[in-house]
Amino acid sequence: MPYLLAGSYYYGMNSWPLFISVFLACAVEAVEATTIVLAAGTARDWKSALQGTSSAFVLLAVIIAAIGPSISSLPIDSLRLFVGTLLLVFGLQWVRKAILRSSGYKALHDEEAIFQEELAAARKAKEGKRFGVADWYAFTLSFKGVLLEGLEVVFIVLTFGTIQHNVGVASLGALIAVVIVVIAGVALRKPLARVPENTMKYIVGVMLTSFGIFWGAEGAGVKWPHTDAALLVIVPFVLLISSAMILLLKSMKSHEALVLESSSALESHAVDFDELDSEAILDDRGLWKLAKDFGYFWYDFLIGDDIIGFGIVIAGLEATNILVHSGHNGWWAMPLAVTILLPVNLLRVIRK
Repeated sequence: MPYLLAGSYYYGMNSWPLFISVFLACAVEAVEATTIVLAAGTARDWKSALQGTSSAFVLLAVIIAAIGPSISSLPIDSLRLFVGTLLLVFGLQWVRKAILRSSGYKALHDEEAIFQEELAAARKAKEGKRFGVADWYAFTLSFKGVLLEGLEVVFIVLTFGTIQHNVGVASLGALIAVVIVVIAGVALRKPLARVPENTMKYIVGVMLTSFGIFWGAEGAGVKWPHTDAALLVIVPFVLLISSAMILLLKSMKSHEALVLESSSALESHAVDFDELDSEAILDDRGLWKLAKDFGYFWYDFLIGDDIIGFGIVIAGLEATNILVHSGHNGWWAMPLAVTILLPVNLLRVIRK
């Protein structure tokens, strides 16, 4: 702990944006994982649910040990390009869904409702004992929730921390977020419905997108005006674009409400890939089902339902690279790509 605090002091102001970004992002993931474990333990068997949670933590530790050194050994420009691309795709998904929620085109994320759904599914599931675990369903439900949400935490900590040369501060932010959420969940024995998760997701989405623009462009060879201080412009820029889209979509929603017979017809416009399927991943199909779900997780994590957005991000980075190699410092290419991407994707989604 003294080492981490000393590292935070040494890096000064650069540590606080890193800490806050990691803390908020990891808090969101921890809330979702805690909700699933609470449902499994409350409806089924606490011992089995905790065994599943512990097993997921062990596997996450193995993954960190396996990929951590590989990430830290990558050339910094390649790492910035790789991480910047992933953060842009991932962050824009969060921003897009937050805009849809704020404008009324998508239901707000409700942990209480999710908890009740998981609880009902857990109570209906068949009982079964396997490999010495008293309740296999409770075990696998907790294992899946903690593993998948934990993978996102690991990704955020390793990538943010490595690029900022401060894995200690990133780890500290994640640890504090997880500890606070878990303690609150255990104390209340119910989902953290009062946590402003929708607002947190919007803020984190804006920050991830901003860091993605900054690092992705740097990895493509851009030299940002005023170096790191450019983030002080990029973050408000992303916030401004997204806020403008919220106002536009709210106006469109109000207009549509006047001509549609029922507002329920609008619910079909947005597709939600946020929630975890409550089906246990280690069912009778065994490892094949596990591998399939694991592959789907990474596809949803990196691309989700936004293949067009993924394509625009790649095109923007390629355009940036071409500009740099032709002798132009095309720092403006990625902000322009995001300015195009958000309206195109949002209008495409609501018109389905």
